[in-house]
This record gives sequence, C-alpha cells and structure tokens, in this order.
Amino acid sequence: MGAPGQGVILKPDPPVVGKVTHHSIELYWDIHQALQRKGPSSQWLKFSIEEEDVKTRAYGTIYSGYSRQHVVEGLEPSTQYRFRLKVTGCNGEYEYSPIVAVSTTREPMSGEHLHRAVTMNDEPKVTSILQTGHVKADTPDKFGLSPLMVAAQKGYLRLVEILIDHGADVKQQDGSGKNCLMLACFSGHLDVVQYLRKQGASWESRDKGGCTAMHWAADGGHLKVIQWMITDGCEVDVKDNCSEWTPLMRVSAITGDPDVAQCLIKAGANVNAKDSDGKTPLMIATLNSHERLVRLLTEKGADCSIKNQYGISIMDMAKAFNRQNVVSILEEMKNKHS
Repeated sequence: MGAPGQGVILKPDPPVVGKVTHHSIELYWDIHQALQRKGPSSQWLKFSIEEEDVKTRAYGTIYSGYSRQHVVEGLEPSTQYRFRLKVTGCNGEYEYSPIVAVSTTREPMSGEHLHRAVTMNDEPKVTSILQTGHVKADTPDKFGLSPLMVAAQKGYLRLVEILIDHGADVKQQDGSGKNCLMLACFSGHLDVVQYLRKQGASWESRDKGGCTAMHWAADGGHLKVIQWMITDGCEVDVKDNCSEWTPLMRVSAITGDPDVAQCLIKAGANVNAKDSDGKTPLMIATLNSHERLVRLLTEKGADCSIKNQYGISIMDMAKAFNRQNVVSILEEMKNKHS
C-alpha cells in the first residue's frame, strides 16, 4: 500500500480476527504506513469496517475512523458473520479487503439455563449443564429459589437426586427462609420429602417467620405427608415467631381440613393453644367458617368458654361476624355436653 498522501490505495488484507465470544468479535488491521500518521490528519488513511446483512447481502458500515481495531458487540451466539475492511485515502479513493467470515462461540451455560432445564424436568440437560462445571448446583433464580427448591416443589425426585449428587445444599434457604424440605411438604411430594430427610434435611429448620416444615405441610393439607412426618419425629405443636400459630391453627385458618386436624390432634396438638392475641384454633376456625372443623374441635375438647386477650369469647366472635352456621353448631355441641 502506498504511503498516506500519495493517493495510491492498494487492496488491503482482510481484518484479522482477535478474541471471539458468544456475543462479540474483535477485529484489527495492521497497516504500518497508517500507524506513522505523518503530516496533518487530513492526509491520514481512514478505515471502515462493514458487516454483511444476511438477508439483503448488502454491506453496512459499523465502524469508521482512524483506529486499527474494533470490537463488534451485541451479536448472537453460534452465528456466522462476514466483514470487510474499507481503506479510504485523503483524495477519497478507497479499496476493499477480501471478506473475512467468523462465527461467534456457543453461549456458555448459566444458572438461567439450569433453572430452565429443571423447570422442564429435563434430566439429561440438567446433568450435562452440571457436568460442565461452569454452573453451581445452588445458583438461585431471580426469586431466590435454588434449582433444588424448584425440583422439590415440583416433585421431580430424579432431579432432586441429580442436584444433590452435584453438591446442592438441602439446607439452603430462599429470601423468606424457606428450604427445599418445606416446599416439598407444602406441595405434598412424599417421596421427595423422604429422600431429603435421608440427605440431612432437618425438621428443626425455620423460615424467617419461625415456621417449620410442619406449618407448611399443614398449609398444603396433604394428609399422607403429615402422617409420615409425624412417624419420622416431626414436632406437631411448635409455634411460629410472628403470631405464635401452631400447625393446627394454620389448618383452622387455611384449609379447614378435619382429617388433617384430627391427625395433628391425635399426635398431641393442643386444641386450646393460644396465639399472640389469645385466639384458639376453634376461634380461628370460626372466623373462617370451617364448620366441619369447628365440630371436630369441640368434639376433641376445645373449650368454648375461653376468651381472647380482649375478653371476647368464641360465641361473641361467631355472632359479631355473622357466622350463624357456626353459632348453631356451638349451641348444639353445648347442649350435647350439658
């Protein structure tokens, strides 16, 4: 190539490919005469990098200036791109280099890929991602859930096994303090619960509200899971840290399931336990119109004469909130035992 200012432009070599990633390509060119940049800038050679449009096959300028390198960014992974260098002299004459074709690399595996594979229950994909060693098994998603928590909640036992085999921590908690055991208990996946227990998951763990796995199991209302938890030594009458609710109170508030309640009571749950406001399971069941549970609790010894810390009785509550159906049950049970 002629020196700058002589008006002689020879065909340049194609750009040299430098570092390539899944989203960028580095191009540089080494035109020695241009590096001297002698004389005024108006006599310097000007360089342009042009990229081919795959649809139109036309070339468009993506860089223009006096540098000898440019990084093309924002590219798609595993995709081929074609570039050429244009050298323009001070008199406006120019020459194009031959085309250089280069492909971006594959997108590296990330926690997002792992979570997507777990959600799809794709065992081979989960295994292949973890075997790369680039993604940790405990990488949380945007909600703070680990892949193991997601698999446990969905009941994907084989994925739970794979994740633990690759180092997933059964004790890891999300932002609210829940762990994989709590999520499996809530969702009713007994096989997952049993496996997690074998892997060291503890019944003693509490979330940030002080709830245990039994509280979450009560919320889910899965009787077989609760029955097995009891046989495995899980405490049934523990109180949380916020409202001092027991699992039986959670049943009284949420599901109203008399079978689950009876299971808890048989295992030692106190039917007359009081929360931080002095409410009993019977009061909570009344406020939530769980008629069958109200009847069961009274049959199991719930004391209708107990008042909360404001001096309000169960009958007062039922009448104040127009729970006429519960009033009838309470009067019936009172007459039955009088």
